[in-house]
Amino acid sequence: MTSHRQPAVFAGHGSPMYALEPNRFTDAWAALGKTLKRPDAILVISAHWVTRGTWVTAMKNPKTIHDFGGFPQALFDIQYPAPGSPALADRVQELLDVPVVLEENEWGIDHGAWSVLKYLYPDADVPVVQLSLDGSISASEHYHLAKQLQPLRDENILILSSGNIVHNLRTIHWQEDAKPYPWAKDFNAFFISMMQANRHEPLIEWEKYGQAAHMSIPTPEHYWPAIYTLALQRDDERANVFVDGIEMSSISMLGFTVQ
Repeated sequence: MTSHRQPAVFAGHGSPMYALEPNRFTDAWAALGKTLKRPDAILVISAHWVTRGTWVTAMKNPKTIHDFGGFPQALFDIQYPAPGSPALADRVQELLDVPVVLEENEWGIDHGAWSVLKYLYPDADVPVVQLSLDGSISASEHYHLAKQLQPLRDENILILSSGNIVHNLRTIHWQEDAKPYPWAKDFNAFFISMMQANRHEPLIEWEKYGQAAHMSIPTPEHYWPAIYTLALQRDDERANVFVDGIEMSSISMLGFTVQ
């Protein structure tokens, strides 16, 4: 990686409770934050903002969104008061070859973003902009869209994608140290092997991998953010795993960077 280029980061964000209960995954996010050159702003692609079309937050002071239910009040009390960046929102609109809605009122920083950012940048002093996931387009189209964001990395913008490679809520075991399902381990290992071999096409066309893929990705919104980080990889860069593991039997906590 050139000295001035920001890496692109994918974090498996897991349970919202990690924002209250640090563990080895949140420790890895915090450690990563200490190694990163301070960015001028952060562009986040979160699994928790799926829209019709492509939207980007453009407000000066985004609110902290608690987009979940059934958790302790302490989780709803968490605030991540990072400023926004209307200038970055305009730049994203300029780079993308699709219409982009500049969203100034309804969204903000959702838990897919702040649960990780809380550890990466605990002072909430780096401006944050979120880019939505267009729920109507394919993984291949998301990959194409993400490639258009590459210039931002040379403009000191950190691009953080947040989701989970394996994310099957219907098969979760809530107890600690739950044994991973074989299919979850299988697909997680397949993803890592293809990523490290710089073979993106099998990961874009993940459905072709078969039952393990379909069990791991019953809906694609948590998987798509990883496609963004892959697409941001340059020819002179490698993908590096900074944390891995499967929690609650069917949630992959894999995190990786390209740099």
